[in-house]
Amino acid sequence: MSRVAGPAVPLAADCEQHTMPAQSVRVALIGTFAPRKCGIATFTTDIFEQLGNYCPDVAVDVYALDDPNSGTEYKQACEVVDPNKDESYRRAAHRINRSGADCAWIQHEFGIFGPNEGAAICGFVDEITLPLIFTLHTVLTDPSPHQFQIIRHLIGRATRIMVMSHQGRNLLVEKYGAPAEIVDIIPHGAPDRPFGRQETLKEAFGLVGQNVLMTFGLLGPGKGLESVIAALPAIVERHPNTLYRIVGATHPTLIAAEGERYRRHLEAQARELGVEKHIEWDDRFLETPELLNQLETCDIYVTPYLNLQQSTSGTLSYAVALGRAVVSTPYVHARELLADGAGVLVEPNSSAALAEAVNGLLDDREWLSAMQRRAYRIGRTTIWPQFARAGAKLIRSAVNGRNLAEVSPPAFAMQPVTQTVSSPQALQPTWHDLSTPLIVGRMEEINDRADDARLG
Repeated sequence: MSRVAGPAVPLAADCEQHTMPAQSVRVALIGTFAPRKCGIATFTTDIFEQLGNYCPDVAVDVYALDDPNSGTEYKQACEVVDPNKDESYRRAAHRINRSGADCAWIQHEFGIFGPNEGAAICGFVDEITLPLIFTLHTVLTDPSPHQFQIIRHLIGRATRIMVMSHQGRNLLVEKYGAPAEIVDIIPHGAPDRPFGRQETLKEAFGLVGQNVLMTFGLLGPGKGLESVIAALPAIVERHPNTLYRIVGATHPTLIAAEGERYRRHLEAQARELGVEKHIEWDDRFLETPELLNQLETCDIYVTPYLNLQQSTSGTLSYAVALGRAVVSTPYVHARELLADGAGVLVEPNSSAALAEAVNGLLDDREWLSAMQRRAYRIGRTTIWPQFARAGAKLIRSAVNGRNLAEVSPPAFAMQPVTQTVSSPQALQPTWHDLSTPLIVGRMEEINDRADDARLG
């Protein structure tokens, strides 16, 4: 099924050629998609929904990447594309070409286009005759030769490329040789909710009187949760009413390989440290409305990720837009989004640094409150209306062949939040002191990039 851009455009389950109203555009959107439970699927679905909400002159046809035998029903998709079969790619490409779409927008992550680092995407894009937009969710600092060649191939076919970080754009231009004029930066979108509802939602979730820390995402070894659990003894010693909420199902790849062994390992660590009563587990992949409600209950959102090349975290964007203070390791997205004071960056794998950062915020409520307000203000530039308009502008630039060196949402018109900051710490840079200089290089293992890194 396609989502229509206006009343003159019929719903068309077959996604064949349509008559578009004047000045409207149609885009074929390709990626994993809801109800699949992964970050790329959430992001692709957000594009679909938010363009529908805010840009009625843009029609979207969805082509969902998944095994057709997975049992998942894609009611909003024109076609399900089997990422492991060349014939499925060819059939989808030919359908896109004759659909009347003005361009195709492909979400790229190495793990979602089948085996061999998703090399099948190269043949797929060569079959599509429309202008091509790529969202590159991972731009590696030190790719393998094969990964490098895949990205170079996509650059050669691209009309426009979207990334969500300045570092990603710089890498594409300087390392991968992408023409600077086709690489656009659009920050990850986020919800727009009122500020100041935390206590009401804490009451609804039974969390009144507690200092709530939270991490959300598919559980796996790359999340760095061990460091937060190891930091809890020092945190609860000073703030005994602290609860760390670990929200999210175990990564399905990990489940298939070893069941819940990893989760049991984390639970055992908590018992050994005597902090099991200070951890609450919610073993589910939450739908967005409930996720947002849970995020609003937390005082501090923690992203202790180990992959410092991670250029996008959907939940980090959500947390900042909802006005949550953040303690995070300095991966790419966190460094950029938190640069203006929405969080504290700490050394990876350091429970001592995590404990010091969290205790510092809980010790100084004025600093914590100021950081939350600052986060909310920063988040106004990434809320869905801004993201959707930037996405529509990106689509039109691809269709019309215009050069946009950088596409960014315009600043949201609002009065600055008045803050009273008594803590001298609040006026200092938000980097937590690192004992050694930070060098961002290739992680030896970037596990399950397709599902692990873009929503959580």
